[in-house]
Amino acid sequence: MFDVLIIGGGVSGMSCALVLGSAKNKSFATDKEIGIITHQKSSSLQDALFNNAYGIPAGKLGSELLSESIVHLSESYPHITQIQNEKVIRIEGESPNFNVITNKNSYKTKAIVIGIGSANTFAIEGLMQYVIPHQKALAEKQRIQLKNNDHKVTEGIYTIGTLAGWRSQLAIAAGSGAAVATDILTLWNNGVQTHAHDSIR
Repeated sequence: MFDVLIIGGGVSGMSCALVLGSAKNKSFATDKEIGIITHQKSSSLQDALFNNAYGIPAGKLGSELLSESIVHLSESYPHITQIQNEKVIRIEGESPNFNVITNKNSYKTKAIVIGIGSANTFAIEGLMQYVIPHQKALAEKQRIQLKNNDHKVTEGIYTIGTLAGWRSQLAIAAGSGAAVATDILTLWNNGVQTHAHDSIR
């Protein structure tokens, strides 16, 4: 049983995982089971080139960021379970007892974070009732988002990045994933507001 399972290995999903992973030494997070399904094949980063993203050298390829983020997560936070080469097809149950079914396996989790982009090919059974037209994309692009309130779709299910209705910018997607990570950490901390910072002091 995962405490949280992140679906999507793009910017928002990996950002969420990194922030959750970095809280491992906090008393309320030490025993938490965190997983991420790192499906990246359909990520818009595959064709991206970055010249305007804070902290990223100009000329950086999105495809490089995708592969580097997998290594970064595994080396810095090896306690997070990475599930590769699987695609989610269905979500069953309700909080705190979800069943996430992929094309190969099924996983039990207490909470779900979904960040797989806003393409209108979205087809995860159990979530289709939340699909609405993307509120910040051109209509002709036919993008979608999941209806949410501050990233929360329903009890125990969060959406991040462009699927949450944000514009397609790396910094926005990364911030969205980090924001939900701190929301989850706050829940784990019995509702006391928290975050995860490292310091040289």
